[in-house]
Amino acid sequence: MELDYTVRTDKDFDSAVEAVIQATADAGFRVQFVHDVAATLAEKGFERERVTIVEMCNAKYASQVLAADVKIGLLLPCPIMVYAEGGSVFIATMRPTLIGGFFPEAGIDEVAAQVEAILIRVIDTAAAPN
Repeated sequence: MELDYTVRTDKDFDSAVEAVIQATADAGFRVQFVHDVAATLAEKGFERERVTIVEMCNAKYASQVLAADVKIGLLLPCPIMVYAEGGSVFIATMRPTLIGGFFPEAGIDEVAAQVEAILIRVIDTAAAPN
């Protein structure tokens, strides 16, 4: 299995970020923070194509995985990244189902699969043409 789920979108960068934020809310997740990574790097003199990370969380799922093993919090909240590369815009996330491999005793495979399915829907919805 791939580490990530990534799709290309025909939307411009800003529209893709806004679509991720809206799809996140529509899926019952809360946007915790939006990081304009490229802007932060530019402030330090490092130029690159645009990268924005939208951090999101759902209290029900977060509570379940933290109850299984509090150290899973090291991988929370769930990020979705929008990035530009070679004139195209992509939307990506790490697959939550991989977290179980880091914490095999936690038994979070079912909840991780549920969250992964939601994140894939968020990305697919955000990437779809208007």
